[in-house]
Amino acid sequence: MSVLQTLQERSNNTCELCTSTENLSQYTLPPSLNEAVENSVLVCKTCLDQIEENTDMDINHWRCLNDSMWNEHIAVQILSWRMLQRLRNEGWPKDLVDMMYLDDEALALARATGEHEDEANKIIHRDSNGVVLEAGDSVVLIKDLKVKGSSMVAKQGTAVRNIRLDHENSEYIEGRVDGQNIVIITQYVKKS
Repeated sequence: MSVLQTLQERSNNTCELCTSTENLSQYTLPPSLNEAVENSVLVCKTCLDQIEENTDMDINHWRCLNDSMWNEHIAVQILSWRMLQRLRNEGWPKDLVDMMYLDDEALALARATGEHEDEANKIIHRDSNGVVLEAGDSVVLIKDLKVKGSSMVAKQGTAVRNIRLDHENSEYIEGRVDGQNIVIITQYVKKS
């Protein structure tokens, strides 16, 4: 059974955050490179667009976190914690975060994306032209890159879609090239 099928079964074909049944897809928690049930959540398009910051945040939509933060699955709890952190300046999310409990391992994973950091302390990823990169952006390689540990060469001009950011190092992003997840240095890409 695929990861998506397992997520659909465990969630009864509903968004694990807001319980919507429309436009569902699998979301793998960054900075994970491998797709597995343990680090994935079934989300609707409305939630996904806001998680990936492709659309403005609808504060009232996220009141659903009051329920999803208690979900039995750790990935759902972690994603709920991250979204509550992102919204913490609204008041009510701060109260929910204070009620949440994540064990040390889950809390370390939740903090991996830096959602709990103030804007001034967040790591900013920039391409070779100084343009700010966001999770989910598309970039183009500006140089042939040899992939360490393999014989693969990522060719100049290759488009890398739906990038993920390394939240510990502003010079690294992650993306899929020729079906393989790789780490790419930001100075060798430009935003497309």
